[in-house]
Amino acid sequence: MKTPWIPLCALIVAVSACTGSRHDAPAAAQVTAAPVPPVAAAVSLPSGPDFWPTNGWRSAAPAEQGMDGGKLEAAMASAQEQKLALHAVLVIRHGVIVMEKYFPPYDESRSHDLFSCTKSFISALVGIAIDKGLVTEVSQPVVGFFPEKTFAHADPRKNAMKVEDLLTMSSGLGWVEGDETYRQMYASSRDWVQFILDLPMKAAPGRKFNYSSGNSHILSAIIQSKSGMKAADFARTYLFGPLGIHGWSWDQDPAGMAIGGWGLHLPPREMAKLGYLYLHNGMWDGKQIVPASWVRTSTEKHIATDSAWDYGYQWWVDSSVPMFAALGRFGQSIFVVPRLDMIAVFTAHIDSNDPEAELVRKYFVPACAAGS
Repeated sequence: MKTPWIPLCALIVAVSACTGSRHDAPAAAQVTAAPVPPVAAAVSLPSGPDFWPTNGWRSAAPAEQGMDGGKLEAAMASAQEQKLALHAVLVIRHGVIVMEKYFPPYDESRSHDLFSCTKSFISALVGIAIDKGLVTEVSQPVVGFFPEKTFAHADPRKNAMKVEDLLTMSSGLGWVEGDETYRQMYASSRDWVQFILDLPMKAAPGRKFNYSSGNSHILSAIIQSKSGMKAADFARTYLFGPLGIHGWSWDQDPAGMAIGGWGLHLPPREMAKLGYLYLHNGMWDGKQIVPASWVRTSTEKHIATDSAWDYGYQWWVDSSVPMFAALGRFGQSIFVVPRLDMIAVFTAHIDSNDPEAELVRKYFVPACAAGS
């Protein structure tokens, strides 16, 4: 697919609109899939514990799934009081949607830019690639995946950088999230892998958390290098297809590579399927899509961050609830609370940091009746 380049004036607007600790940026081209199917409310779906939402989700009143509907409505009242610009909110308990709200012009079929939620999908794809033997292990050196390239700022620390260091945002590369790094990459480079791995090392790998969408893009490049497929096509075959995920598109870099750090677009109900997959340890309808060991390892703390969250393998981890989450710019999020068998999904345009997480902690978690 031919990828048109972005004019500098548009670039400056795009980059300035995407500053922040969980930064994401737009791209010019997309890989697309079939449109999302109609909502399954009018479809006869199987019931019972063996139900999987491949072709659509079931819905029920909160009380039927052991949740206090009043607390869920209180969460929405709090969001309104805070003037949060929500686009969609889904709460799923025991595999059933118990609350689903859309705010015009958004609806259940409208695909949404996930920003950095993309990173958690990339993490799943890395786990699948390891399971298939395409990537041997997370201790593999990163530069070894690109033998045809020579990288600037030669440094023994760069040669020591491992796949795991990319996953945990501790590569040591001098990427500055939401600042001049993006501007320079968009304006001057058509080879983003070269640009990212040309950066100087600022720390030894594995030592210091530094949130970097560049790290995630290198993971996409590794998937493409070892599988011979763009990460978007790899996802279509091994993740989106088995889960019945439709209505997606994925932005590409100037070389036509699926962007690893941002750029995936999905409707909210399709976002929830990744949460449901991870809630069930990578199992989907009798098939192990992502190795259970990868799900467990990805969603446990590997490194502390500069926020209330810890970090796993491209997933944020809150041990106090406990829960893990895919978090994207402006409030795009997928929260998974395993002990309560609950998922919450948000799409939004929120400038403040993590108010959607506070809604989950303060309202959604307490809404689950003890032992239900």
